[in-house]
Amino acid sequence: MRLANLALSKGDSVSVFLVGDGVEYLAHSSDQFDIKKQMEMYLESGGTLIACGTCLAIRKQESGKECPAGNMEDFYRIVAENDKVLTF
Repeated sequence: MRLANLALSKGDSVSVFLVGDGVEYLAHSSDQFDIKKQMEMYLESGGTLIACGTCLAIRKQESGKECPAGNMEDFYRIVAENDKVLTF
């Protein structure tokens, strides 16, 4: 999320599609790696965030206003609309 926030600060548009364990990002936040704060900064700066609906269901997680559930069509759209795609 730090790279996404840096890109937004440089004027780039950024979209993130969370898959796998990424949909549980809040559970991985800590004092050393404050993912919650990074996500808040990302959303406040205009970043787009979507979570894999299947990944949410498998992990018994719920989508929210800030991070709606998406599907393969959403994932494809993000890839097709952007000129660069990074995966971690």
